[in-house]
Amino acid sequence: MNLFQHFRSEIVALVASTEGLPDDLNLSAISVEPPRDASHGDLATNAAMVLAKPARMKPREIATMLEPAIAALSGVDAVEIAGPGFINIRLTAEFWQHRLKEVLIKGRRYGESDLGQGLAVNVEYVSANPTGPLHVGHARGAVFGDALASLMEKAGYDVTREYYINDAGNQIDALARSLHWRYCEALGIDKGAMPEGLYPGDYLIPPARLLAERDQDKWLDAPEADWLPELRLFAVEQMMMLIRDDLAAVGIRQEVFTSERTLHLDGRIQDVVSELESRDQVYTGVLEPPKGKKPEDWEPRPQLLFRATAWGDDVDRPLRKSNGDWTYFAADIAYHLDKYRRGFSQMIDVLGADHGGYVKRMVAATRAVTNDEGRLTIRLCQLVNLFEDGQPAKMSKRAGTFITLRDLVDRVGKDVVRFMLLTRKNEAALDFDFARVLEQSKDNPVFYVQYAHARCCSVFRNAERDMPRLDTAHEALQAAEMWRLSHPEELALIRLTATWPRIVEQAAESAEPHRLSFYLYDLASAFHSFWTRGRDAEELRFIHADNPDLTLARLAMVEGVRTVLRNGLGILGVTPREEMR
Repeated sequence: MNLFQHFRSEIVALVASTEGLPDDLNLSAISVEPPRDASHGDLATNAAMVLAKPARMKPREIATMLEPAIAALSGVDAVEIAGPGFINIRLTAEFWQHRLKEVLIKGRRYGESDLGQGLAVNVEYVSANPTGPLHVGHARGAVFGDALASLMEKAGYDVTREYYINDAGNQIDALARSLHWRYCEALGIDKGAMPEGLYPGDYLIPPARLLAERDQDKWLDAPEADWLPELRLFAVEQMMMLIRDDLAAVGIRQEVFTSERTLHLDGRIQDVVSELESRDQVYTGVLEPPKGKKPEDWEPRPQLLFRATAWGDDVDRPLRKSNGDWTYFAADIAYHLDKYRRGFSQMIDVLGADHGGYVKRMVAATRAVTNDEGRLTIRLCQLVNLFEDGQPAKMSKRAGTFITLRDLVDRVGKDVVRFMLLTRKNEAALDFDFARVLEQSKDNPVFYVQYAHARCCSVFRNAERDMPRLDTAHEALQAAEMWRLSHPEELALIRLTATWPRIVEQAAESAEPHRLSFYLYDLASAFHSFWTRGRDAEELRFIHADNPDLTLARLAMVEGVRTVLRNGLGILGVTPREEMR
């Protein structure tokens, strides 16, 4: 359980039944949080502070009224009124011992929440143009989106993972022409230097050879108008196979892939524009010139515009290009309406930092096209800066102009990539140093957390070696005499594991999976510290051959830590290590 929400519910009920307080108080602002200073207790509530003004009473007066009733709550050891009326609460050792048992009973389900109430949420991430392998910039959004989806599932949401294939537009024509150039090369035709504007990476060589093997010289002398449509389809198919393989290498498998091209072919863009026109959300007008220096190609021409400003955007947005084609924005509106019609009133898009100007317009369009019933949240992922022992890393020869996701995984492994890309908030730039992420030290968070899990496993191996008759099965651990765990350092470690459900809910509500990485590092640090203390203080060692009951209780505590580490790493998509080699 989220113990903070549990005590909040208890205190809210208590306030509602306390004589001397008005009956119509708004109790929604009452909170229960960890105190800023751990020496002040286990919980702190602002109940008296937020109720003072509406109750027309002094905060300390309200706190004094509430104190006896809070002290009588199950699990409460002591209550103290601090300052003008903050209420600090200390919980009993027995309460914490019961929380450890809860961890063991729930196991892999520990930390699951009903926060989401089964609400269907669509999380769209990666959605890179299918013009080549994924690069390191895509890697961060891919890992962030995947971890966010897993986090929201843990918090009780019904999550669908989706990839939007941008397979319409000029970049796909350029891809097809690049493939044709490589195809001619595969047939032994010297085409000279590749023209500018095409994709020079070596990754198109294998698809070109496949095409040459399948079609022989069919497209060699054919007019572009004949081969371009065919090669567009073939190139996108091959690139999506490459992208899926790249994603699988970092542990990502999305359930839904939606094609932009099908939106054009099915007439869904025209349909959504017609729908907006019927609601007077579209008009023909002339936009003001862009702020700052006016582009040379700008002209004050009439355009079909969406009334984005009516929904919170800064300017109205064009839906058609000057050549009559739909804008990308028009296609994106149709795509988000399609999501909504598939049952997703809540949508999350994970985009790169270069899409910052896209946020307001797309949020506005989603509200408009769903009659203000659909909600779109956009999370931007900032750049990743790659270093080799402090020096900028070199680009990939395979990609030609950038460092690929596969380069990253091949160098350091899936687990290191995923964890390290989640060690900063998505909106902050992140430095990834190949040398540092492979260090075996406290300064390398992925190593430190994995090492803690491996140490937990080694404790059990040592117990089996030293006390072969001791039953360490899960049922035996659940039945351990938890009252034996009364040392302040034992209780501190149990307290930290017991805050895991709150961390899950907070991270899900804020869409910030990096909070899990921070928490796991703190839990690992606490466990390593306990391990170190046991080397100096015999009474804190995990295994006591002459005291099987204490040993079993300590093993239960270790299993609690291991369970939370495993569950947290699972959400991040990282495989827990049982040994460090």
